[in-house]
Amino acid sequence: MKAIIVEDEVPAQEELSYLINTHSSISIEAILDDGLDVLKYLQSHEVDAIFLDISIPSLDGVLLAQNISKFAHKPYIVFITAYKEHAAEAFEIEAFDYILKPYHESRIVTMLQKLESHFRRDKELTVKEPGDKPEGIAPVAGSTPRVSHSINLIKDERIIVTDINDIYYAAAQEKVTQVYTRKEEFTMPMNITELCNRLPEEHFFRCHRSYCVNLSKIREIVPWFNNTYILRLSDLDFEVPVSRSKVKEFRQLMRF
Repeated sequence: MKAIIVEDEVPAQEELSYLINTHSSISIEAILDDGLDVLKYLQSHEVDAIFLDISIPSLDGVLLAQNISKFAHKPYIVFITAYKEHAAEAFEIEAFDYILKPYHESRIVTMLQKLESHFRRDKELTVKEPGDKPEGIAPVAGSTPRVSHSINLIKDERIIVTDINDIYYAAAQEKVTQVYTRKEEFTMPMNITELCNRLPEEHFFRCHRSYCVNLSKIREIVPWFNNTYILRLSDLDFEVPVSRSKVKEFRQLMRF
């Protein structure tokens, strides 16, 4: 796995390099300190991850990440910054993680472990499409889109990379959406329609205007008034309603 560090403070460069080299097998290909230099570098070099400070010369880290997110080959972006207030912007860019300075070694180690794990899994999940090159001819690195089985969720101004299967349901709360796993709750700065569009429709169902449920987490389907249903979920003491307008579609999905 190849990566670059984008940081304009030498002590921070050295510390982050040391932590990456000590706690991962990631190869640091270059250390850059200017946003425009990064864009020039990426024109002729392909990397898998970028450790990116926000406060850098020429082009700040957020704008730089927005540009990089439009690339055909999208490297993982890990923001390394002293500023909490950019976490929501980082989420919108779908950054992999958001690390606050000063560095805490345990936090860096956890991030690196997740990063390498996701990189390996994404490579394994890459499906060969019809019309691909014959066997024996190696595909160009990054030419196949990444298959995503995770979603970035926000908690306490941190971006948490979460496995899709860990999500039980989501509930609309005015202008935000609450997302629930078995043990945690996350507040997403978007409406429930936008969130549902980011979840795989083969696993998640918009059962109500205010709820989206993971079909695999349904433990019991309870008949309710007006021919609707209440869904009881595995491991959670919570019931999710199915609205009358969604009953027919729900019955078809559940095959009853």
